[in-house]
Amino acid sequence: MDTRSPARTGCFAPRRPGDLSSLPESMGATGPLPQAAYSSWQSPIAQQSPPSQQEFFFPSTEEYFSSLCHADFSAVSDCSVPMTSSYAHTSTEETYTGMVSMHSNFPSENSLPGSFASFGIMAPHQTPYHWNPSVVGQYQTTGGLHIFGTSHVQMDAGQLETARMFIQKMDISKKLWQDEDGDTILHIYTAKGLREYVYAAAEILRDLGKLDCKEHKGKTPLLVAATANHPFIVQDLLSLGSDVNACDIKGQTALHLAATYGFPAVIQAILSTGVNVNLEARNFEGLTPLHCAVISHSSSMKMLASQDPGQQTDTSLETQAHDKLTCIQLLLQYGASTFSQDIKSNKTVLHLAVKEGNLHLVQHLLSLNIPDMCNFVNMKAHGNTALHMAAGLHGHIHQEEIIRLLLSQGADPSIRNLENDQPAHLLQAGERGEKVRA
Repeated sequence: MDTRSPARTGCFAPRRPGDLSSLPESMGATGPLPQAAYSSWQSPIAQQSPPSQQEFFFPSTEEYFSSLCHADFSAVSDCSVPMTSSYAHTSTEETYTGMVSMHSNFPSENSLPGSFASFGIMAPHQTPYHWNPSVVGQYQTTGGLHIFGTSHVQMDAGQLETARMFIQKMDISKKLWQDEDGDTILHIYTAKGLREYVYAAAEILRDLGKLDCKEHKGKTPLLVAATANHPFIVQDLLSLGSDVNACDIKGQTALHLAATYGFPAVIQAILSTGVNVNLEARNFEGLTPLHCAVISHSSSMKMLASQDPGQQTDTSLETQAHDKLTCIQLLLQYGASTFSQDIKSNKTVLHLAVKEGNLHLVQHLLSLNIPDMCNFVNMKAHGNTALHMAAGLHGHIHQEEIIRLLLSQGADPSIRNLENDQPAHLLQAGERGEKVRA
């Protein structure tokens, strides 16, 4: 029988849960987390590219296209734009990176199915909606951010009526048309962000029982809207009856996609509608949307940490990390469970954050008002607690801080894993390991 025992001094000396007195003054329970609130959010003004069969999808009046090409953008204010992606068909899963400027081509003609050529038409910008200041990050609160409301997101009544008349005149075969990738006219309009046409087409396809028709990757128009970061369209589709829990061929719901790509406005659009959304839905990797958000945030933090300290910080990466933290806070605020474990390895969000050495997120998770914090901290993933994982962060700059934080919140250093090791047994050898022990 293994009679080894960890040292009872230094990091592994017993402390009362919640006692942060021994932590560095710069750390604390919450740490230097960014504020998860936006003063405003403006949908990117995008170049819209209708298909080459112009008469098939759009009215052919010069007045209509002229009004799009001469949209007035003078009133657009500078603001922080969330990470935005275009929806595309590729052989592998899309990666959505890079900030989209207020006048960039979005979606690009390369991001649309090959048969649809760009006409260079500029769509009118959407009315910005505002984030009401609110304290987020509380565990399962009933209040929260109220981004959406009909007063903030009025559609252009004239264009909506034009779209309705045009689509209603379509032959039924055109209304139900799908291309070689399975896209309907609703998928196309949604990917391009043409809100009035999306609404008009969705009304028709709803009545025909095709509102949630899937393309070849299993994405419904709602999933396309979530992937392309169109929160207004997400809200519209949900109001018309789209299935909020529909998933693609990878088991990803709209919440999974928004959490993965860091689109807080889409998450807010979904969660604020009052539909019966499954916050604990699992994708085919066994992950909930909260798991996806945590993994994605850790990825952004690692990219930030890997930047050359002598060079200017990439502000787009900072924006990504901020938006992804906001996604985590929103999911928690609406009731996502911190106790949920992934199917493959039984990791909680705390395990996932600790495994990647994500100090900011560990601080945030342990600052929440979680019932039975001690049990949460000591949950096992294949026998390992979060403290075991922290002990295995050999050479990581935040290893000691994470260990001290876990211990301060009730992590038990005497728990053994499946190999009969206690956390102290997993510390690195040498001077650094001895320093952590001491």
